[in-house]
Amino acid sequence: MEDIEDLLAGAAGGAPPGFRLPLAAAVGVKPRSKSKKNDFQDSLKSYSSAKIPGTQTIYMKTFGCSHNQSDSEYMAGQLSAFGYSLSEDQDEADLWLINTCTVKNPSQSAMATLITKCRSAKKPLVVAGCVPQGSRDLKELEGVSIVGVQQIDRVVEVVEETLKGHEVRLLTRKTLPALDLPKVRKNKFVEILPINVGCLGACTYCKTKHARGHLGSYTVDSLAGRVRSVVADGVKEIWLSSEDTGAYGRDIGVNLPILLHSLVTELPSDGSTMLRIGMTNPPYILEHLKEIAEVLRHPCVYSFLHVPVQSGSDAILTAMKREYTVAEFRKVVDTLIELVPGMQIATDIICGFPGETDEDFEDTISLIKQYKFSQVHISQFYPRPGTPAARMKKVPSNVVKKRSRELTAIFESFTPYAGMVGNTERIWITDIATDGTHFVGHTKGYIQVLVVGPESMLGTSAMVKITSVGRWSVFGEVIEILTENVASPVDRDDKYSACSNLNDSCCSKESETCACELTSSCGQTEVKTISVTPNDQKAGKRRSQDLTGSLLRKRTNGSRGNNDNEVLELDEKKEMTDGMHEWVLLDKAALFGIFTSLLTIISIFFYLGFRDFSSK
Repeated sequence: MEDIEDLLAGAAGGAPPGFRLPLAAAVGVKPRSKSKKNDFQDSLKSYSSAKIPGTQTIYMKTFGCSHNQSDSEYMAGQLSAFGYSLSEDQDEADLWLINTCTVKNPSQSAMATLITKCRSAKKPLVVAGCVPQGSRDLKELEGVSIVGVQQIDRVVEVVEETLKGHEVRLLTRKTLPALDLPKVRKNKFVEILPINVGCLGACTYCKTKHARGHLGSYTVDSLAGRVRSVVADGVKEIWLSSEDTGAYGRDIGVNLPILLHSLVTELPSDGSTMLRIGMTNPPYILEHLKEIAEVLRHPCVYSFLHVPVQSGSDAILTAMKREYTVAEFRKVVDTLIELVPGMQIATDIICGFPGETDEDFEDTISLIKQYKFSQVHISQFYPRPGTPAARMKKVPSNVVKKRSRELTAIFESFTPYAGMVGNTERIWITDIATDGTHFVGHTKGYIQVLVVGPESMLGTSAMVKITSVGRWSVFGEVIEILTENVASPVDRDDKYSACSNLNDSCCSKESETCACELTSSCGQTEVKTISVTPNDQKAGKRRSQDLTGSLLRKRTNGSRGNNDNEVLELDEKKEMTDGMHEWVLLDKAALFGIFTSLLTIISIFFYLGFRDFSSK
């Protein structure tokens, strides 16, 4: 099926993002003509069986990276804005929407399984994401509606037409979707912000390039405006998302340091909202290492970076067309570790790439052992259809699996957090652990810390003492919760206040934690501290196992005194009383109108009956 092009009479630029077009203009479907005498009967027949558009329930499933997650949040926001309900229950949903990932075979296989299940349930289906964009002719996608990666702002149109029984495919690449579309975040405290789409690379194993295409960057002003907006919404963590963060801006005449300097000036000066820089490949940050290190030292930016190396062998990197050497990767790591206190670096390894010899694999092991990275994402090579690597001679699967297991065992033997016990760290708490008991926070170096405390702690920053360490995270005891003093709001006009000045780190060398709130040396923002009592610690153990319910429940602020509660209760009662009074007046007016209408209708009937009687 060919792509449906936009048919906008007299409007070559199309509709504004998020705007729902009339059916004929949106997808070029010509409505059937009906005889006038049957119009009313047909509408009566369809009234009881058809649902009003925007009242149905949608089940959404997302595979893949944070960029995909952001796309799903934007699609969910638009659907919710038009009245659709979102559900995690497949059975109660009227339509399924699957956002797909094409990086590895397992994720695409999971998509195919879900599509089969949807068809068996006879549910309307919309597939979005990288799989249909990069492989539109897949057998699994026959008869399925499709939304391309740059058409997510038209998901409402596609859903509506699919619910009517039509197959719609919007795959043509166009301008980037707007950043200010409605959005429903999976975690209300975390904003995933795509800074660009596509990349400049040509890796021989990568299928994502087929879907996301060439580099396309958002402007600095639009991204800074989005940061300003989400901070006002109460977001506490902003993830910059991209296929290659380091390549940002090369298509529009700017670069990553320019963007980062602009974004940090929009962050609150009390350090309540943190910025996390996304994955970057080595080639495009080599020339900006000192500037990137300067930003990573900023107290409102996590000292963490994901830099995939993929192999410790130059021969394999050449076969992959990665455009850097192992020595250049080492330069990136060594420079950042030297210039950024507490720097944490994550990396990726592909085991068993075509042509990888035992010597190549030993080079990879030596590299991982040298740096003892706290996070290494290890995957086996999967040949993706249509990529050059899929045509290369493969390493036997049993060898690939053996290498993967060996490298995993080496990585899991590391103890990167062993020296943290007894340390006092500042953490930012944005999530609930899967056990339903612990909160999940992160240190300045983005090390995961699990703590117990009152529910009001979610979305705050706290000082904790590290009590024990595990392989993947550490455990802490909350000393105090740090909150902004509402009586002293952050001065947003002072963009170069203490926590917005990249030239001053505001961090104590002794403690290596941000001192913006803990001392007066960083200036102007006062901070209120809330001590955590033993009862508060116990309260965390009684938390519901339902994580979604925990996030959606109304959370009380433990810092309020009894007098404040009494005032709030009186205010609430007064508002309720005022509201009831207004509704009483409205009800009286409505009843009067209904009574008048009934009298009018009765009078008309009497008049018509009298006229008929007189004519006879």
